[in-house]
Amino acid sequence: MTIYDELKARGLIAQVTDEEEIKELINNGKATFYIGFDCTADSLTAGHFMALTLMKRLQMAGNRPIALIGGGTTMIGDPSGRTDMRKMLTKEDIAHNAECFKRQMERFIEFGEGKALMLNNADWLLNLNYVELLREVGACFSVNNMLRAECYKQRMEKGLSFLEFNYMIMQSYDFYHMFQHYGCNMQFGGDDQWSNMLGGTELIRRKLGKDAYAMTITLLTDSQGKKMGKTAGNAVWLDPNKTSPFEFYQYWRNVGDADVLKCIRMLTFLPLEQIDEMDHWQGEQLNRAKEILAYELTKMVHGQEEADKAQETARSLFSGSADHENMPTTVLDASLVKDGSVGLLTAMVAAGLCASNREARQLVQQGSVLLDGEKVTDPKTSLDEAALREGVVIKKGKKVYHKVML
Repeated sequence: MTIYDELKARGLIAQVTDEEEIKELINNGKATFYIGFDCTADSLTAGHFMALTLMKRLQMAGNRPIALIGGGTTMIGDPSGRTDMRKMLTKEDIAHNAECFKRQMERFIEFGEGKALMLNNADWLLNLNYVELLREVGACFSVNNMLRAECYKQRMEKGLSFLEFNYMIMQSYDFYHMFQHYGCNMQFGGDDQWSNMLGGTELIRRKLGKDAYAMTITLLTDSQGKKMGKTAGNAVWLDPNKTSPFEFYQYWRNVGDADVLKCIRMLTFLPLEQIDEMDHWQGEQLNRAKEILAYELTKMVHGQEEADKAQETARSLFSGSADHENMPTTVLDASLVKDGSVGLLTAMVAAGLCASNREARQLVQQGSVLLDGEKVTDPKTSLDEAALREGVVIKKGKKVYHKVML
């Protein structure tokens, strides 16, 4: 099976500009391709998985990846998939975030001489002269076409700033620059990036008279159509200090029955023949499939030792013999103590078990919360300061365990 056929069989391909040319390039290891990562946080998230694993698959097939850090574009902010404007970051914030991204990417992609490249578009975008840029590429963009782009249409009602309106031009310029200086002939990205990617291929065609190609990857959504990679309203991070290996494992262990095989197919490197056999799994077998998914992804991000520990802890918790040593733990801020105790709702929010007091109150009232194995239904329940110094285990629902302490 060719790499293109494998990507198709795994359900990864959404849209392509020229299927036959793209097949020819990637199947023969002739693609120098890039994927962009704007540095809006100091860690990549589970939402970046599709891009990271795609880069790894294509590199294994002999193609050359360029991981483009958006040091320049992050200063503008991509409006795609947004209902509001992104927070403006300083140059120092962006540089710090870029360094964090690089360390995490090295687990997936092999960088070095003749291998993958890591570039930062700040190196060329921040040096551009505005009038020169307008003269060089401005005439290549039709405002009418830009306003028809999906990434802009959804923002028109609430208001689209001129700052964000420039994002498509910046992303297109990236492709144009790397085509000339690094031989980059292809761009990959999420399906919500299609308009921006077409802007790049069109700019290269109009300015240089040459062809470049684009392919979008399917967005990772659950059976309800919601983007995956968030829990309790927060992102699932690849940084173990932001999302522990156990919490990371648990996120994937708890995916819905309808989503687990799709995730295994799209995100893991298990052979397709093995995954095809799982297509017929039902009932208790799906729990086994979820363990496989959680283990494979945790091993990829955090290494085998952490994956083994996370799996062992999860199994011991489900069997009732809780492994407190590897359980995710939050040390509460001492300022939360009021009259010798901390409110249960406050502790649940501080531990990231809920996004708000309202959500925590609802769970408690529904009887979905246990404290050290005992069900609580009173939202006014408090955790004694002395008990917190020993550690209190909060169980949310059937599968989420978390220790809180002072």
